[in-house]
Amino acid sequence: MTEAPASLHLKKTTRKPGVKSEYRDEYASQAHKLCLLGVQDRDLAAFFGVCRKTILNWKTTYPDFADAITRGKKSADMEVAASLYQATLDRVITTKQAIKCKEIYYDDNGKRVEKERIEIVEVEKHIPADFRSQQFWLKNRNPKLWSDKYTDDDDIHDKAVTLNLGYGLDPHETAD
Repeated sequence: MTEAPASLHLKKTTRKPGVKSEYRDEYASQAHKLCLLGVQDRDLAAFFGVCRKTILNWKTTYPDFADAITRGKKSADMEVAASLYQATLDRVITTKQAIKCKEIYYDDNGKRVEKERIEIVEVEKHIPADFRSQQFWLKNRNPKLWSDKYTDDDDIHDKAVTLNLGYGLDPHETAD
């Protein structure tokens, strides 16, 4: 995750170097929730009003805090990865849709009567695979095979190539 979500307002506080920060037990739960939103360590530091180095120190000193951050970040990453993967596939989803049903009949006097009602029905919809998601997935999963910029770093070997240059143009012939 590269940035904190725009809707998340983090307070920026500056502390003087050497000022001891007070860690509280509830910070682990707060950090977990923030990480689910996609924040990074610098964003956590801004939220708690400390420097990034303090966040790193808290991770080392307080295992619950470190675990909460790790769980939050991994959980968010897994959800996004699963969503990205689903976007790469053709799929059929079932949705509910309201339809209007009209009933027309004639009463005993021969007068036309119309009745309308709304029914909810299940409808299957085909969702085509998203090309950009497929492209992103493949380039990152197997860059050697799918990258736009192919480099053959593993196969840098001089391969013997024989060219037929025509009579008298063979570079291996010696002039008599």
